[in-house]
Amino acid sequence: ASRPAAPRRSCPKRRRRRGLLGRGGPGGAGCNTELPTAVNITWSSINFKTILQWQPKPSGYFYTTSDTKKKCTLTTETECDVTDALRNVKETYTAHILSVQSTGMDNFEEPPFASSEKFTPYNQTVLGKPEIQHYTQDSKLNIVFQDPLTPYMFPNGSFQSIRDIFKHDLEYKLYYWKDQSSGKKDATTKSNTFEISVDNKNNYCFYIQAIIPSRRENRTGQESMVLCTSVGRTILDVIAIAVITLAIVLSVILCKRKKAKAAREKEPFNGI
Repeated sequence: ASRPAAPRRSCPKRRRRRGLLGRGGPGGAGCNTELPTAVNITWSSINFKTILQWQPKPSGYFYTTSDTKKKCTLTTETECDVTDALRNVKETYTAHILSVQSTGMDNFEEPPFASSEKFTPYNQTVLGKPEIQHYTQDSKLNIVFQDPLTPYMFPNGSFQSIRDIFKHDLEYKLYYWKDQSSGKKDATTKSNTFEISVDNKNNYCFYIQAIIPSRRENRTGQESMVLCTSVGRTILDVIAIAVITLAIVLSVILCKRKKAKAAREKEPFNGI
């Protein structure tokens, strides 16, 4: 006799969640069902622009990762821009990703879901690259740079910078060194400028990073572009160096030709 089929397990009847981006709360997974749940859920966040990512690509079902504004509902994508849902950047969030069928949202059966790790934007978003606007060098290396911008806007429509959010928690560190040297020095500022005493006879290279010293992780941000100064090298200097180099090369060539000619003249004449 054949063994009777096991009864199909279904989710308990309960009220659906109002929003799927919850504040706080532990991660977890929903009840068992035939629909697979999301795995490898990660937060990708730079300057508070935050993308929620997961796997696998769905086949025959959809994902819903929306908040009360119904973002990313019934999607076949494996990522969702949740920046707008995380405007309160000091809150801690847990994302819930539901696996649903197109008709499954009309009843009160809670679909299977998976939850992300907790995420606090203020503590965990990556600090982007500062933009160096201007730099000069004489007896001092002077650098002016701009704060990275966030996706969040002021009421007048201008974008907030990371300084507008972090305020006094934000610092910048400058790393600088003599050109063609490996010995680095550093300096720190809470403003958007550096003024460093240097040897005006040498060129210097440098880059800048944003820093949040109060953080336990992700304290340092992305490095800016490495730039180098060029002191005492005008176009006339470059031309002069080229002329001197050319003169040396021509002198060497003429000298070799004279030696070769003298050697040929000393050879005995072999007549027939």
